[in-house]
Amino acid sequence: MQVKKLLHTRMRVSDMDQTIRFYTEILGLEVLERKTSPRGSHLAFLKVPHSDELIELCSFPPSGPVKVQEDLVHLAFQVESLDDTIHELKAKGIRITDGPTTSSAGSRFIFIDAPDGYEIELIERAPGAAIV
Repeated sequence: MQVKKLLHTRMRVSDMDQTIRFYTEILGLEVLERKTSPRGSHLAFLKVPHSDELIELCSFPPSGPVKVQEDLVHLAFQVESLDDTIHELKAKGIRITDGPTTSSAGSRFIFIDAPDGYEIELIERAPGAAIV
């Protein structure tokens, strides 16, 4: 067996509306669909510009608040200009938690925190760099 492609990644969140506001207003993602699963989970599917993969947010209040361990998981997004991104984030009151850092390949990146403590890495790839 060989899988064909990655379709989506699910992340459990404590406050669906707060998390959707973060991903849409801060990062520019688009909500494609919101629904409730048969077991009562609140779901939202987010589209990342220029990507086929989706992010599925899941809120299931009976299970209690989400507790994300530090350095357990993060999402990485490519940005055109890290300097412009930093300026926009600061204007929106978003704190940079690490960086900017330059990788050995010449790419530059920063980290910010999403609701519930999920880390978000924002990367400006160096010309010709396939990976950070």
